[in-house]
Amino acid sequence: MNIKRLFDLTAAVTSVILLTPIFVLIGFFIRIRIGSPVLFKQIRPGFHGRPFTIYKFRTMTGERDEDGNLLPDEKRLTRLGRFLRKSSMDELPELFNVIKGDMSIVGPRPLLMQYLDRYTSEQARRHEVKPGITGWAQVNGRNAIGWEDKFKLDVWYVDNWSAWLDVKIVLMTVWQVLKREGISQTGHATAREFLGSHAKAQRR
Repeated sequence: MNIKRLFDLTAAVTSVILLTPIFVLIGFFIRIRIGSPVLFKQIRPGFHGRPFTIYKFRTMTGERDEDGNLLPDEKRLTRLGRFLRKSSMDELPELFNVIKGDMSIVGPRPLLMQYLDRYTSEQARRHEVKPGITGWAQVNGRNAIGWEDKFKLDVWYVDNWSAWLDVKIVLMTVWQVLKREGISQTGHATAREFLGSHAKAQRR
């Protein structure tokens, strides 16, 4: 077992034990305010792009329009959901992903499966490590920065990883959560869709 995996297991198991009352409380409020299911599950790309199921606390309703399509995020995001996102508590169930080995405490955030074929070869290097609950991009702007800058930060992390860097990022994350900055991109409930660097170049 390498030092990163040992750190992940120790931190994740300890956190789950200590935060069990918080898990129960959040689950209770989601159940009465938003409904079932309490957890949001989605397939995301992991190490080398291999798919896994990510767990989060649910923050949106399942409201749909007359044609059966989900309403935009900003219309489905509840008041409780906004609080969970601002405090980053919606991410807590990902600790179980860390225990399972799908994720790490620190690493590039796992995005959407449909983004895989939109990356440049350089951007795709973000998958050379396990995705993380927090990461270098998260403590350097989070969703407030553009996709290009975010991916550069992800690749920088891949090339410069060290145990000390992970500790530094965890400490910076605590401060970032307290400041509650970079939760979303301007004009979006979370972040705009990544259409790919090639699509951006074609629009110029």
